[in-house]
Amino acid sequence: MKKQTYIWLVSLIPLLSSCSSETERERKPINNIQLEHSILSLTKEATKLHVPWDLQYDRVNNAILFSEIGGSIRRLDTKTKVVTLVDSLTDVYHQRTLGLLGMALYQPEQQQAYLYLSYTSKKDSLIFSNLYRYDYNKAGKLSNPKLLLQIPGNTGHNGSRVIVSTDKKVYWATGDAASDTFAQDSTSLNGKILRLNLDGSIPKDNPIKNSYVYAWGFRNMQGLTHDAKGLIYTSEHGDAIEDEINLIQPLKNYGWPQIEGMIDTEKEKAIAKKSPRQEPIKSWTPVVAPSGMAYYGSNVIPEWQHSLLLATLKNQSLRILKLSADGQQIVDEKILFKDQLGRLRSVLTLPNGDIYFCSSNRDWNPQKGFPKPDDDVIYRLRITDKAVAPRIKPVAANAVSSPTKSGQALYEAYCASCHKADGKGLTNTFPPLANSSLVKGDPAPLLRVILHGLKDKTIAKVKYESAMPSFSFLKNEEVIEITNYIRTHFGNSAPKINQQHLTSLR
Repeated sequence: MKKQTYIWLVSLIPLLSSCSSETERERKPINNIQLEHSILSLTKEATKLHVPWDLQYDRVNNAILFSEIGGSIRRLDTKTKVVTLVDSLTDVYHQRTLGLLGMALYQPEQQQAYLYLSYTSKKDSLIFSNLYRYDYNKAGKLSNPKLLLQIPGNTGHNGSRVIVSTDKKVYWATGDAASDTFAQDSTSLNGKILRLNLDGSIPKDNPIKNSYVYAWGFRNMQGLTHDAKGLIYTSEHGDAIEDEINLIQPLKNYGWPQIEGMIDTEKEKAIAKKSPRQEPIKSWTPVVAPSGMAYYGSNVIPEWQHSLLLATLKNQSLRILKLSADGQQIVDEKILFKDQLGRLRSVLTLPNGDIYFCSSNRDWNPQKGFPKPDDDVIYRLRITDKAVAPRIKPVAANAVSSPTKSGQALYEAYCASCHKADGKGLTNTFPPLANSSLVKGDPAPLLRVILHGLKDKTIAKVKYESAMPSFSFLKNEEVIEITNYIRTHFGNSAPKINQQHLTSLR
């Protein structure tokens, strides 16, 4: 061996050792999760992303394809962890919850692969939700964009997720575009589950002839998945109460806006008696803001086999929803990572049993303590045989106590995700409660807003993008507690209210 070559190899050894140790360091679990029998490792696979919204598995390239809300489509190599840009869509209109949203990657054997995209666009003053299909080649390149559907959009409630199910049909979950009429109008394509052929045409076996509409009565769906048999599930944001998981069936009406969540009030029962409505298989009050959802059918993690994995935004957790044998019910719920990783947006299961999910901490509504310097992150959960500390356990949902009737607990459960823990709100989105004349003055206007909501979004000459829902479902003593908490905190100093203040406002 030549002397120069020997010296070069010797000098390279520390560099190779350094690269190896860096890879090991990056792969080191940030947490181990102890299940009943299995141990899972949690690792960071990609960091410093810009609001990843949907994750898809590219089986040909063994990569994670993901959308970022601003319009970028990127690819994460699962072996090297290198992230590359696939494409940037220039006509995406991104503002708050609007932008590049759901995707579905369809890769049949020996046939043309497609990538379906749902995103928001704007022309003049009009906002639209669009469903596009792109050709997707073996190298992971996009070409031949085709607009399949364009429907009305709005500054919120645009959904939306896309899947290709076992019947080789495309399902698009659309939002109600903040309209009071679209969801219950079967001729509208908003607030619906739409069913299309792969080329965008209407399937001949759709439940309504010559219509894309498959099911209706939805507010703002954020998750969409199917099991191995083709059963379809959605997650949906409620208003102030009753976030939902729905099992989707053709020609069923899921109630919104006349019915929210379970059919459990006298008014809702009367509506359902006249016109049948479908109840969710799961609902939450206080709301958890459910987002992306995936079906876990693998036996690699046996405790989670035949479960829905649900990412949540407000609750900041990954939830494991165990299904009954027939898939018609949710029989158990476990909660993982609550308030540890921040807002979680999307979740994906791979054929080898691995689970990928992503945070959404650089979006329009960051929670207390976020974003962290390495946000946003794509995480991986994988089975391991290494019992390394620290180890955490999923928490049974029934072990999590419901909010007490103290004003602070009620505020944290119902108000803090919007108006923030410090009462400062979010600029041009949620008005501040700190040092607010509405809060400190005569209690009647504040109580009216709490009880009846607020459709006029202009306060003190500032126009806010989000409406205030009604909290009339709260009991009188809860309204009093939460009102008094607001009036005596955040720099406010106002007299407390009592039952008498509510009498004429209910």
